[in-house]
Order: sequence, then structure tokens, then C-alpha cells
Amino acid sequence: MIKEKIVSAYEIMADKYNELIDHKPHNAYYDRPNTLQLLPDVNGKAILDAACGPGKYAEILIDKGAIVKGFDISPKMVELAIIRNKNKGEFFVHDFSTHFSMIEDNSCDIVLCALALHYTENWSFTIKEFNRVLKNKGILVISIEHPFFEYNYFKSKKYFEVENVKCTWKGFGQPVEVNSFRRPLQECITPLTDNGFYIDKLVEPKPTIEFEQLDPKHFKELNEFPAFMCIRAIKRDD
Repeated sequence: MIKEKIVSAYEIMADKYNELIDHKPHNAYYDRPNTLQLLPDVNGKAILDAACGPGKYAEILIDKGAIVKGFDISPKMVELAIIRNKNKGEFFVHDFSTHFSMIEDNSCDIVLCALALHYTENWSFTIKEFNRVLKNKGILVISIEHPFFEYNYFKSKKYFEVENVKCTWKGFGQPVEVNSFRRPLQECITPLTDNGFYIDKLVEPKPTIEFEQLDPKHFKELNEFPAFMCIRAIKRDD
């Protein structure tokens, strides 16, 4: 089963991922700065960090005064998030393709979901849950792999389909095969607009200057063509 393979991959990578996450270029100097700029002042805000990984985003948000709940499908990642955040915040194991039974309706000011939605085939249920837990006019911020980048990277011949793809990651210790789901741009947008959100801002990010010092090859590539995409969506007042 694809989901089980995804969990297994992250269980294997977890310790090394956590060790490197503070300064690994694609995370620290590409995804995070561009995703965080889409957030308002988070002081005192209730934030759900969906697919929190080892808790780096939560650490940043808690340091800025946010009240954070985070979950991840990987038990090891949740364990590391708890350790990283020194018992600040609340973290638990959960699969975001199932009902968020532990999160009340209209209880969150912000939902953050960074580089994780491509691990589920159908976004609609998850987006509906994000909408349910957000307060009126609450903010959803997501970062995803750019659909045009993925189409080229995986040499797809079926742009309009949502398809299972896989590649081998070598940057987090031993090589690990990671499965995900590639999708067209339309399938990144309509699950939001069909399920109670309007898109407020879309960013095709560029790396920060720190990235160049660590990885000049990819710095050049990412300034020519994006690998990720960041979206801010607002819960509609229907």
C-alpha cells in the first residue's frame, strides 16, 4: 500500500531529517522563508501544523508566541517534534486523510501544511477538514511541489492525471524510495476553491542568498524554474 510505504520511508529518514532540517537548503532557505512570509503576526494565534514533521515550523511559530497543535503520520517524527519543542505545543500521530477528531470546529486561526499534500491522492477530504477547523476568515497556508516541475522531473506523459510517482532520496542518510502523487495545476487549485476557500496569494518562490553558499548548482536552477509553490487561502464567509 502506498501510504504504508510513505510512512516507512519517513520512519527511516526521521532522525537524519531532524538533524539536517535547520539548515538543509531546500527546507531552510527555500521552502520555509517563502511559506512563513504568507503568515500574519502569529502571536497569540491558534495554529494547526498539519504534517508537522520533526516540529521545525512549530518551533519557529511557538517562539513567536503562537499556540500550536501539530500532527504527523510518522510516529518517529512526532516523537522528534515533542523533543525539539521541549513540551511546548501539543503533538500527536494522525493521518490527515482521515477525520481530525481531536480538533474542534472553528478552533484554529491558521492551518499550516508544508510540503505534505502531495502524499495524499485526493485532497478534497483534507481541505474540507482544514476548512472545518478554521475560524471564520481563517488562513490556510500550504507549500507544495510545483506541478510543472513535477511533470518535467518525473517525465510524465499524463499531465492531466493524478498519478503515483516515486524517486530515491539520498540527502537524509541511506537512500530511501519516497512515493507521492503528482497532479496538474488544476488539481492544486480546485480542491481549495471547491471546498470553502478563496486563494489570496500564490508564490512561486526563489531561494534566499544563504542557499547559494551551500548549494550553488540548485540555487541557479531554482532562480530559473521553481520546484515548489506556496499558497495562502482564506476561509470564505459563506
